[in-house]
Amino acid sequence: MVVSPQRGWKTVADVVAAAKAKPGQLNYASAGMGSATHMNAEKFRLQAGIDAQHVPFKGTPEAPGDVIGGRNDWFFAPLSSALPLIKDGKLQALAVSTAERAPTLPDVPTTVEAGVPGSDYTFWVGLIAPAATPLPVVRRLQEEAVKALAQPEVRERMAKLGADPFTMAPAAFNGFIRLEMESAARIAKAANLRAP
Repeated sequence: MVVSPQRGWKTVADVVAAAKAKPGQLNYASAGMGSATHMNAEKFRLQAGIDAQHVPFKGTPEAPGDVIGGRNDWFFAPLSSALPLIKDGKLQALAVSTAERAPTLPDVPTTVEAGVPGSDYTFWVGLIAPAATPLPVVRRLQEEAVKALAQPEVRERMAKLGADPFTMAPAAFNGFIRLEMESAARIAKAANLRAP
């Protein structure tokens, strides 16, 4: 969760208090309707019990600029894109939405640690193939991905981006995707989201 340093907010509690003081008047950016950044913000908003306006963009690159410029109040940015702006002092990180603190921002609490229970949300990226892909091909793709992610230079590069690679067997990943879809459906229903 990033904000402009000019806002004067130092903690997640500051944002929640400001939103509760002005219901529906604060706004938050996302990389688009239904994106991970949108779902992350909606889950946080619901768990914090606040009312704020969603401002969708056509992707991640435009949203931070509007937060820096003060046109949007906060953004749940992917760490890889926010980290350079945080390091340059253009954005201030108030929390990470993952279940544990990010190794690249060890002093930044999780949203749960910051006082919003049940608000954890993890951005993830996975390697998928068409449903008709033969199982031996799927297994080979998974094995090669695991090998690539185990390379020290790959792990070092990902760590600099704030990414924490993890792998799953194909069957476990299928189950994980199903659970993520169910979770997204619950968030969308609770937030009364509608497809444009």
